[in-house]
Order: sequence, then C-alpha cells, then structure tokens
Amino acid sequence: MDLATLIGLIGALATIAVSIMLGGDFGMFVNVPGLMIVVGGTLMVTLMKFPLSLTFGAFKVAGKAFIYKSQKPQDIIEQSVDLANIARKEGLLGLEQVEVENKFLKKGIELLVDGHDSDFVRKILGQDINLAIERNEDGINIFKAIGDVAPAMGMIGTLIGLVQMMSNMDDPKALGPAMAVALLTTFYGAVIANALALPIADKLTHRNKEERINKSMILESVSAIQEGLNPRVIEGMLQNYLPDGESSDKAA
Repeated sequence: MDLATLIGLIGALATIAVSIMLGGDFGMFVNVPGLMIVVGGTLMVTLMKFPLSLTFGAFKVAGKAFIYKSQKPQDIIEQSVDLANIARKEGLLGLEQVEVENKFLKKGIELLVDGHDSDFVRKILGQDINLAIERNEDGINIFKAIGDVAPAMGMIGTLIGLVQMMSNMDDPKALGPAMAVALLTTFYGAVIANALALPIADKLTHRNKEERINKSMILESVSAIQEGLNPRVIEGMLQNYLPDGESSDKAA
C-alpha cells in the first residue's frame, strides 16, 4: 500500500469537504445536472479518445498508484550478485533450485536454466519490458486526458447554466438552480482534474520509471550471469543505475 497516495487523496478530499461544511450546508454542493455534465461528459469524451477496453483497463493500471510492491534497486543488486556466485560455482543449472520472488527475475533465470542463447533471452525480456511500459503509458495518458477533459466539461456546464439563467431573468425562482449549475460544474471539473486524475497520472509516471529501471537492471544482470562475468563486475555494472550517493555493499 502506498501511504503517500492514500494520505494525499484522503487529505485533499477531506480538506475540500471540511471547508464546505464550515461554510454552510454540504447539500448545496450536490447538483445532479452538474454531475451529469461533468462526470458523464468526461467519461464519454474519454471513450471517444481511447478504445473501450483501454479506457476501463486504465482503472486497473491506476491501482499501481495505491497498491504497488516495488523491490529496492539495492536488493536487486544483492540478489543478482548472489545468483552470479551460485552460477560460477555450480553452473547455470545450479540456479534452478534458488527461490526468486521477483517474477521478472524468475522469468530470466528460468530462461537461463532452459539453455536459451543470450540473444533470445534479451529479446524475450526486452519485449516484456516494452509491453509493460506501453501498458503503463496507456493508463497515464488516459488519466491525463481525464484531467484535461473534466475542466473543459465544467466550463461547458458553466455556459449551459449561464444560458439558462439569462433565459429566465424574468423568473427569480429559476435563477438559483441555473446559477448552481453554472458554478458547481466548474467546481466539479476542477476537483476531478486536480485532486484525482492528474495526481494519479503523475504517480503512475513515477511508478513507470521505477519499473523500467528495475527491469532494466534485471535484464543486465541476467545477461551478465549468462556470460559468466565476475560477480564484482556485475555489481559495479548495476550500481550505475543507482542515484548518486546510493550504493550496494554486497560482497562477491
């Protein structure tokens, strides 16, 4: 569970809700026509932009913003060095009995144990990386699109409300509901974009970068193990992926 995402989301919505309640009745901010325009309109326009399966698949990708177990790069380096030591002592077949939790690393080790050549191993693992990045980017693009469309639909709702208000200037009772639509649709669009869609897109972008770096490290480590490189050399290669100031002290 990513506490930062959860705390941020709850905190943002709670701040808005408390501000509303301190200023009056919460019910005055609930407007069905306005919600239909912004929520329904945003969903429909998003469906126009992207295929149906891709749009609804984005909500599954969004789960990575809240629930995502990322292995630390230092742990990947340490495990890679351990695997390299085993391979040097017992051969690649010796890796068959090693328990590996990381699914991508496990896939790479299985390819080595099965005896596939280095080009094939790189091709399979490289395809896995590219497809995972592509799926993540599809989800990011959809949430960015929602962040763009929601305020625009809010503006459309505002214009609808203003037209209705101007058309009923002789009826004071009709002015209130029309003004509510005009103001609340802008509010709904801003909340959806800035408290939900765009923050999720940014967090998914961070997750995508994390996943790309980790899988690239694993690809390099698997290739190096297959080539029989010295574990210390492998450790040095993989440390190039770490941010400045971080290091892994795993001894070979």
